[in-house]
Amino acid sequence: MKSRYLAGAAVAALVVTSVPALAQDIKVGLLVDFTGPTSDVGKVYGQGVADAMNHINKTGGVAGKKLDFEMVDYSYKAPDAIATYKKWVDAKVTAIQGWGTADTEALVQSVAKDQIPYYSASYSGHLTDPTGKGPKGSKAAPYNFFYGPSYSDSCRALVQWAASDAKKKGIAQPKFVHMGDNHPYPNAPKAACADYAKELGFQVSDPIQYSLKPGDFKAQCLTLKESGANYAFLANTGGSTISLLKSCETVGVNTQFLANVWGMDENAMKAAGESADGVVFAVGAADWKSDAPGMKLVREVSKVSDPSGNAYRAVHYMRGICSAYYMKDAMEAAAKAGGITGPNIKAAMEKMKDHVPAGLEGVCIPSTWTPEDHRGTTKVFLYQAQTKGQQAIAKVGEADVPRKPEWLGW
Repeated sequence: MKSRYLAGAAVAALVVTSVPALAQDIKVGLLVDFTGPTSDVGKVYGQGVADAMNHINKTGGVAGKKLDFEMVDYSYKAPDAIATYKKWVDAKVTAIQGWGTADTEALVQSVAKDQIPYYSASYSGHLTDPTGKGPKGSKAAPYNFFYGPSYSDSCRALVQWAASDAKKKGIAQPKFVHMGDNHPYPNAPKAACADYAKELGFQVSDPIQYSLKPGDFKAQCLTLKESGANYAFLANTGGSTISLLKSCETVGVNTQFLANVWGMDENAMKAAGESADGVVFAVGAADWKSDAPGMKLVREVSKVSDPSGNAYRAVHYMRGICSAYYMKDAMEAAAKAGGITGPNIKAAMEKMKDHVPAGLEGVCIPSTWTPEDHRGTTKVFLYQAQTKGQQAIAKVGEADVPRKPEWLGW
């Protein structure tokens, strides 16, 4: 096994100086954000993917071969991601574990042309239409895959919960608002979720913009307060959301906050303190304290970077492991179908039905991909932050979002 780590600016130097992989190794690119505006969650997820691939190599590899992966920190700069991708194509990588929405969406046509399966940590609904036939004008993304529900489906699940909550509270026509940066990632579910909120009887207010970079967001919080919104969907990652929650607490906002899959976790809860209490957020895999059978393997994987076994892993870590192991299973199926090539990996992914990687039962949600639909799962786990007193996350429900044909690619 040869794994290599590189911080963005030195990409060219690494490609030149790294030790050549053996012919039998499977080259994989791993794109991470460890130093950019989404690094608060990027470090957790990226570590999960890296630990999983290292553990795969320690336990026999893939069809008897090792994963030769290069990890590049691109600091969430899409141009750097595209430059890195071009170098990986020259190096003949077989697959890529990617990160952000802006770069993943920008590379959709390239990975299709180059036939490189691209497993992203972007869960943009725009990446779920492999044929480009979605009624909302989505572009064909035949080589894009991700583990977990899309941003749109996660937001829909949160809106379902909010509708039920509003009914319990006797709110006749609840108000909903989307909050996030003007960026491809927070914007990805905006239209789809607003449309569904209206369908469920919400009055949808104008979106409120706040930066992906932490800052003073009192002005945005005052706008939120004046809007009278009962429920606000937070579409950014945890770092800026911490700032927003604290700012809103300062100006006395009483809105029920709903956070996307990257918008809240155990680390953000600790940093935000009591201002995060009650936030309901989407989760796409088991949490660290789960007693699911698959947590035995997760804890073994975790020891790759924490031999003591004492490190607590936030919810994103488990999704990173799931992503790596779905790729592993597709590669092993490809090996039996003529060789570990991009087209064979793609075909293997599209034959998975209610699939869970062996050893990860109860951790990864059973997932199905087909040549016509790359929505692996529409099941969303919903958790609520508890930060007053002893910090904890509690599961408050799960939703099976309808797999409507008209929502494909949206």
